[in-house]
Amino acid sequence: MRPLAARLAAVVTLGAAALLGTPQAAGAASRCVDSSLPVTYEESRIETPALPGGTRVPYELVEQGGFTAYPRALRQALCHARSVSAAERVLQRQGAQLWRTAVARAQGRIQMGTIERYDDRPLYWTRLLGTRDIRQWAPRFAVTGAERAGLLKAYEYAARGITSTGFGRGVTKVLVSGFDPYQLNNEIRRSNPSGASALQLDGLTYRSGGRTVRVQAVVFPVTWSGFDAGVVEDAFGPHLTRHARERADLIMTISQGNRGVMNIEQWAGAWRGGSPDNNNEGAAGQVPPAPRWPQPSPAPEFIETTLPYQAMIDAGTGPWPVALNRQICEWAAGTRPTGPVTCTANGPSAGGQAQSGGGGNYLSNESMYRSNRLRLELGATDIAGGHLHISALVYPVDPLVLIDDAFAADRAATIEQTVALVKAAGTAA
Repeated sequence: MRPLAARLAAVVTLGAAALLGTPQAAGAASRCVDSSLPVTYEESRIETPALPGGTRVPYELVEQGGFTAYPRALRQALCHARSVSAAERVLQRQGAQLWRTAVARAQGRIQMGTIERYDDRPLYWTRLLGTRDIRQWAPRFAVTGAERAGLLKAYEYAARGITSTGFGRGVTKVLVSGFDPYQLNNEIRRSNPSGASALQLDGLTYRSGGRTVRVQAVVFPVTWSGFDAGVVEDAFGPHLTRHARERADLIMTISQGNRGVMNIEQWAGAWRGGSPDNNNEGAAGQVPPAPRWPQPSPAPEFIETTLPYQAMIDAGTGPWPVALNRQICEWAAGTRPTGPVTCTANGPSAGGQAQSGGGGNYLSNESMYRSNRLRLELGATDIAGGHLHISALVYPVDPLVLIDDAFAADRAATIEQTVALVKAAGTAA
């Protein structure tokens, strides 16, 4: 069998050749998509107008990443599907191929496009073009709302790495997650170093202390609705059950945090602040239970990390300092959400009600809370779990520049330190 890089390169070449071929094929593909059908607010950003003198950023990033053929391939495949079940198989294949290719490109095993390989934005916008087309797919047969939701889930889970987290036997198993870019309303160029780190970490295998450690990674959406639907639990749950063949030894959620520091969060809280997500949606409230998975009752107000944080701190990684963030904010018992909020580094008080964990009360905090709430409910107290906030990025001053040397170097350094911290945690697991 040919090496993976050669096989993926061949898939890219053949896919592009098939899609860019005939005008008839392109016309047929366009006829099965109805652009008048509604899309999400997040998907509507694809058509963000170019700044004067600039390019349309989403399309430019897809092109510079070398992914132009992928949305066309998905659309053409959908147009040839003759049933919902056939469409689901197509979307699982298309999503998995997109994820594998993005990982191989990020890790330098194949060469694609002109933008540097650490960039996570081409994958984000390519996947979003795919979900938009699935939402606007208009075949000649009826598709119910539930069926379309199932198709979107099949594609997204495959294209986010969630369906490909197998480890194999005889290895220490580390499962991590990153996030999509977010806060795009004011900065359409945004990258997310946690999602970019996930692409570098997926499939990473190394030897340490006579053991083989293998890392698998997924990327989460920045949407409250995605979390409500159980994406976090669906990603981590199969690796937390007691008799699972692929049971993890360590789980870690990762997100972008404050500039210039890598914080290991000591606590996650049971409250979501409701700040707008990528769909401009959000409402404050307690973190809701997840479908399909057991939930503790009552739910804990705070969950403490069990990551080997001292080993991560002592690993001596750089360029950013690494610290355990002990901060929490809480309401006194029975006063949520109208009472005064107290913030402390001394841990939760007796009966205190969570207002925020160390990492706040946005989706990063909730990714730690949900994954570890499930870990505890499944009795997986022998599995280490927690959250790492990594340094935020600073974008080129010129708004027409998608990437420059300083931005690329800063992001690469942050990603490489994240990889080193995950390896330190895996070694200590």
